[in-house]
Amino acid sequence: MNTSTISGDIVAFTSLSNKSKLLLEKKIQNLINLLEKKYKSFCRIVKGDYLECVVNKPEQALRIAILIKCSIKSIELDETSNKRFRYFRNYGIRLAISLGKLKRFNKKKGIIDGEAIYMSGRKINEESTHNKERIVIKNTLFFVSKNEALNFQLKATIELLDFILNKTTSKQCEVLYYKLLDYSETEISKIMKISQPVVNQHSISAGWNAIETAVNTYSVIIKNN
Repeated sequence: MNTSTISGDIVAFTSLSNKSKLLLEKKIQNLINLLEKKYKSFCRIVKGDYLECVVNKPEQALRIAILIKCSIKSIELDETSNKRFRYFRNYGIRLAISLGKLKRFNKKKGIIDGEAIYMSGRKINEESTHNKERIVIKNTLFFVSKNEALNFQLKATIELLDFILNKTTSKQCEVLYYKLLDYSETEISKIMKISQPVVNQHSISAGWNAIETAVNTYSVIIKNN
């Protein structure tokens, strides 16, 4: 039986201030708790800037990856004097979704072992930005499996989603985050303390309809493979 894993590398993490790192780590831990509760998926932070997830239902992997991306990009940090901060602001995190086998998985012991986690991890490490003086980022969202036909089928969708998400603002990401969790625009307006029309405008500007279609289509494709 195939499993989906997600590996993630936070962009320009080492250049952030300690205060920003603490805020970011707190946000990620809250997200990890939510993913466990809502999607029964296991996630953990490794060395502060690296994320690993085992997704309970493979068809939910793209939704969860975008939730992670939007959660991190929605954080408003005060790093105006940091030249490398623009990379974090624009990209947030690089994420690779894999579909494959796991030989061993034990939440309590923290064991994730098998081709699925190796594939997502390798994809992220191919273009790691960790401790590099000059950051060059081409893509931040990937899908990988041993099924080349499936990889080809999903390539355009993943790359277009990546392009859309990397153009979003922090407020747009926050709206997308709640929409992915199935909140109504009225509920989102109350949470964010903005009007419903403003929520709707953020949603339209961020390309929500296209994102929702892509997530639902991905779910169907994965279920059928």
